[in-house]
Amino acid sequence: MNGRIVLVTGGSRGIGAAVARLCARDGWRVAVNYRSDAQAAHTVVSEIRDNGGDARAFAADLGDAAAIPALIDAVEREMGLPLALVNNAGITGGLGRFADLREDVLRAVIDLNLVATLLCSQSLVRRWTGAGMQGRIVNLSSVAAATGSPHEYVHYAASKAAVEAFTVGLARELAGQGIRVNAVAPGVTHTDIHAAGGDPHRAERLASRIPLGRAADPEEIAEAVAWLLSEKASYATGTVMRVAGGL
Repeated sequence: MNGRIVLVTGGSRGIGAAVARLCARDGWRVAVNYRSDAQAAHTVVSEIRDNGGDARAFAADLGDAAAIPALIDAVEREMGLPLALVNNAGITGGLGRFADLREDVLRAVIDLNLVATLLCSQSLVRRWTGAGMQGRIVNLSSVAAATGSPHEYVHYAASKAAVEAFTVGLARELAGQGIRVNAVAPGVTHTDIHAAGGDPHRAERLASRIPLGRAADPEEIAEAVAWLLSEKASYATGTVMRVAGGL
């Protein structure tokens, strides 16, 4: 079997689902992680299989740190040790002033957006090091890391800024082992993360502020992720690629 296995966290919808499909197009075998929407995950898996690819769905709530090694164990047992990791799972925690943010929401955002990214990466880096594998990681950041997203989700922006710092630091730490670590920072994208955050029409509302005049489609973000995973990006590490329509 093809040993090029990629684990995509939050791979059942939005950017994650687009990444899963494009990775399969590029010859990756895809482990699609999801938290609770099994139907959406299995739809992505079915689409990949119908097009001649190999994919399987794996349920795990990555906001629970204990679920992370269990997820990677399951992927390794059923498919093999992943060569690549896409840390895509994330939430905004809703829109509003930082002063009004509840502590439980803040912790949920940090646990999923940042801590899960660190722990998923750490778990695979340990296994790659033990196996002598030159793995690759792509983290999903956000243009919010640069703008700060005042009056909307400062806490989310802070979590993504931390992801970018982690990306650069880990890339430099692992460069000597041939492990590449990069990030993609999307701008406003047509996904259901806006509805989950309480503003389903946010992408349309903000389109006029974007130099290109529109929000991105998930596939446009996924193309950047797929390139960073590929051998074409063999000299790219510690890079944060902004794909934000000019923002």
